[in-house]
Amino acid sequence: MTILVTGGCGYIGSHTCIQLIKQGIDPVIIDNLYNGKEIVLDRIKKITGKRPRFYQGDIRNKDLLDTIFKENNIKGVIHFAGLKAVGESVRKPLEYYDVNVYGTINLLDAMKKAYVKKFIFSSSATVYGTQPIIPYIETMETGEPTQPYGRSKLFIEKILQDLSIADQDWSITILRYFNPVGAHPSGLIGEDPQGIPNNLMPYITQVAIGKLDSLAVFGNDYETRDGTCIRDFIHVMDLAEGHLAALNYNDTQSGVNIFNLGSGQGNSVLEVIATFENVFRKKLPYHFAPRRDGDLPAYWANADRAKKLLNWETKLNLHDMVQDSWNWQSKNPNGFEE
Repeated sequence: MTILVTGGCGYIGSHTCIQLIKQGIDPVIIDNLYNGKEIVLDRIKKITGKRPRFYQGDIRNKDLLDTIFKENNIKGVIHFAGLKAVGESVRKPLEYYDVNVYGTINLLDAMKKAYVKKFIFSSSATVYGTQPIIPYIETMETGEPTQPYGRSKLFIEKILQDLSIADQDWSITILRYFNPVGAHPSGLIGEDPQGIPNNLMPYITQVAIGKLDSLAVFGNDYETRDGTCIRDFIHVMDLAEGHLAALNYNDTQSGVNIFNLGSGQGNSVLEVIATFENVFRKKLPYHFAPRRDGDLPAYWANADRAKKLLNWETKLNLHDMVQDSWNWQSKNPNGFEE
C-alpha cells in the first residue's frame, strides 16, 4: 500500500514514515523543506533500509499534486505539512492561513480528482481554546484558539466536517496532538528547530549541550502544584504509532472521526527539568521569565477514545522522552547538517 505523507521530512512526519515502512507501507513524501531537511530521507534509509520516494514542493502547487497522484498508486494521505510556530503565526497570520488552510483545501481538491478519499489530519489540542475544563475530551465543544496557528487547525477541522457531509465516501480521521517530544531511539532523527526553540524539550537539550546559556521558564506563579505550566507530553514514537492505528481504523470507517493523542497525564515544566537532571545527573541552568501571552496554566488529554477504538495508548514515559531527546541532540549538536 502507498500513502502520501505531506511534510514527511519534518519532525513528526519523518518518525511516522519510519513506522509506515516497518509495517510494509510505502510512504511517498511531498515537502517544501521549510521545516525539514532532505538529509532526513537518508537517515530514514539508514534506519529502515528504504529511502522514501520524494517530491520537493509545496502543497499549494496544483500541478505538482496532480503529478504525484498520477505517478503513484496512492491509497490515502497523512497530512502533516503546514506552518507550526504559535508566536510566528501572530506576526504572519496571512501566511499561516494561506499555507495551512488554502494548502489543505488544495490537497483535498487534488485527492478528490484522483478519487483518493482516505485522509488523516495532523490537528492540535489548541482547537480546544482556553477552556478551563481538564482533561480535554473529544466530545467537548471546540473553543476559541488564541492565535492564528490554532485557528488554522480549527478551520481545517470544520472544512473536513463539511466535506464529509457533502460526500459520504470520505474517510477522515482528525488527530489532536498534545505536546510531542523525544526522538527515534537510534538518535538519527529528531526535532531540529530553526533558531531558538519554541518548544521545551529542544530548549532543554540545547542548554544542556551548551548552545544556549540558560533555559527560560515562562511563569512560576500559575495555580499549579509548583507554579509552572503543566502539559501533556507524548513521545514522538508513540505519536507515530497513533497514525498507524488511525490508518488501520480508516480502512473500516467513513465520515469524520476525532481522537486525542496524548498520555492522559500532565507534567510541569519544573518536573521535566528535574527528570532530565535525574536521568543525566547534570544540573540544568534555568531562570524564570514573565508569562507568555496565551499560555494556559494546565491541560492534558483524555485519551480513552483512542485506547478503545484505535487500540492505541502511550507506552513511553517522561524518562524515555528526555533520554531519547538527549541521545539525538548529543549525536547531532547542530541538528541535520547537510
